Order: sequence, then C-alpha cells, then structure tokens
Amino acid sequence: YPGAGGKETTFAENPVFNGVQVAIGAEMVPGDYPVVLFSHGMGGTHRAQAWLARALAEKGAIVVAVNHPNTTWRDLDMAEGVKHWTRAQDMSVALDALMADPAFAGQIDTDRIMASGFSFGGWTALALGGMTANHAGIVETCAKHIDDMVACDILMSERVNMQGQDPAIWNASYADPRVRQVVAIDPGLVWGLQGDNTKDLVADATLIALGGSGVQMSATDFDASGLSDLLDAAEAVRIDPAFHFSVMPICKPAGAAILASENDDPVCTDPDGTNRDEVHQQEIELIADKLGV
Repeated sequence: YPGAGGKETTFAENPVFNGVQVAIGAEMVPGDYPVVLFSHGMGGTHRAQAWLARALAEKGAIVVAVNHPNTTWRDLDMAEGVKHWTRAQDMSVALDALMADPAFAGQIDTDRIMASGFSFGGWTALALGGMTANHAGIVETCAKHIDDMVACDILMSERVNMQGQDPAIWNASYADPRVRQVVAIDPGLVWGLQGDNTKDLVADATLIALGGSGVQMSATDFDASGLSDLLDAAEAVRIDPAFHFSVMPICKPAGAAILASENDDPVCTDPDGTNRDEVHQQEIELIADKLGV
C-alpha cells in the first residue's frame, strides 16, 4: 500500500530470485486507492509476484496477495488444490478483512477493485470476475491431451481425480460482486468453456498471453482453447518474446543452475531475446493503466 516511514527491508529474496525493497509497518498515506486482489500460480507463493505488488503500491494502489493453502511451494496437495473455487473464496475473505480494517477501510475506492493473477491464479481472477468453469469440458480436454498438455496427467491421475469432482460445485459461480476489473496473466483452466461460462464476466477484462506461437504453454493458450473467441469485449495482450515463467522474479546468476539441479528449470530460462525486466514493466504499466494510477 502507499505508505510513509516503516522499516526498510528486502522482501522475497532467496538464492534463486532477487527480492524487492519494501517498508514494513509504514503509515498509510491518506488517499482514495484502488485495490488489486492478486492470486499466485500453482506451486507459487504471495512472494513470487512481490515485484508487481511493490510497483503498483508505489504508483498508488493497495495490493492484497495471499498464500492459497494446498497450492503453494512446500504446501502442495494437488488433490485439494484442484478445487479451484477455494482460491476465489480465499480472495473474497481477504477482501472482507481489508475492508473491515480501520487502517484501510476509509481509503478504498470501491469502484476500482480488480482481481488479477498468474496461471492458476489467472483463473482465480476470472472466477472472481464472474466466469464459471466447465467440468465436462476440461475433463474432455485433458483426456484428449493427457500426454502433451502440462499437468493433465497429474490432474487425471487416480490420486487427484479431477474427473471425479462434483460438477455442480466445479461449475458454480464464485464471483465477488465487488470486483469490477479483471487482468488474467496466462490463465489456466481455459479449455472446454462455452458461452454460458463467460456471459457474466465483468466487462472490463484483460487477458495477457506470455510468448508467441509455439512458445506459449498450451494449457494457458486462450486463443487455441477458443476462450478469446467467447470474449469479444475483452482486451487480449500478447507479450513476446516471453514465456510462462517470465512473470516470475528476476533470477540471480546462479538461479537457473540451482533450479536445474532440483529438476525445476526452466523457471529462470526465458526465450532468446527476452528481457524479463521489460516483461515485468509491460505488465506493471498495463495494470496501472487499467487502475488509473
């Protein structure tokens, strides 16, 4: 949030990623601020896009990010994490808490509440904005592409059993009526949708694709999935060159080698010609422009 004073510290620093400079315990600068509810990806954390939260706060926004249980780094249980609706509920509860907090309640512009997120979190943002999932559609897609679409083999496994989820719960609306804008970055669960799933999405919706044809992850390809055809009014932005993980923090020189040793590359390995800092700046400016900050 826009603040003054506080204890300067480095946040989200580790051996792989550079952290960001923040102030802990800063006094809220009086104002009338938009709010961004930000949802991380599967296996991520609220720290993974701290660079974005810091930049938006510096421009004049309140950013709320949470660690979603069962879908964070070192707290990953796909059998529970596949229950996508719990993430939207997390963000609605977080917004409840923000709006009830005397330090913030009187300084929130309720006409500028945005849901945003990356990957699985991109779906969370779309769900908060009124989109509904299609259980039969995603199961059919994963059954067809179980060998060539990221995570389909895990989702369809006996342990996770996505196909065994209750369609009524899966397909229900988890919209938060307070959300007026959506920015979804390389969102997941975008396959197998139909017009009924998209008809109630807020009018001010933006989809960001990371990477060009042949580079973008198939699981998050909202063009190939047909989602963009269902959203005539939504803005679609493609950042290229880039890759799905270009939205992760700036990597340290040894970051790629560390992740490769843990069988977790290419999080630090972008396509040739990619400048990760420039990718970040494009995302910052796009979201800030939508918020009017």
